[in-house]
Amino acid sequence: MELFEKIQASDTKYKGKVLTLRVDRVELPNGDNACREVVEHNGAVGVVPITEDGEIILVRQFRAASRKVMLEIPAGKLEKGEDPLACGLRELEEETGFKAGNIEKLITYYSSPAILEEVLHLYIATDLIPGKVHLDEDEFLECIKIPVDEMKQKIINGEIQDAKTVIGVLLASEILCKK
Repeated sequence: MELFEKIQASDTKYKGKVLTLRVDRVELPNGDNACREVVEHNGAVGVVPITEDGEIILVRQFRAASRKVMLEIPAGKLEKGEDPLACGLRELEEETGFKAGNIEKLITYYSSPAILEEVLHLYIATDLIPGKVHLDEDEFLECIKIPVDEMKQKIINGEIQDAKTVIGVLLASEILCKK
């Protein structure tokens, strides 16, 4: 049986600066019809910056959707058509002030494919070069450094709840163990 759903019609319900909400009327594999609510998003990039001392540079910032201050890897949304690597390098410098002497792709994944089109690209950055922070005018955050092993423990303890940070830190720590 083919599992693909065929879109019969799409209706945009909301269009904002960051996302669009649309409702798709689809034909199911069995021929029945259904509606799917889909959030359109350009995607995002996260970077796991690791210092020579084995610390991860993180940002603490308030997140409106969770109503919490979260501890996260530096990250930001992609502009339409923007190269993920260029976005990652930009966000790393804007949020932490560091440039990457070396940057490698970790993974590309869907954060919640049942409702979001958003794709996330994660990188690991090493050989960091200090520079100057360039925050957006509506961005308020602070940078902190935490050793990789301590970050892994914070993930296990449930202190880190941001998915891109969990995925990025765990993948980056595996790469570091192999070196």
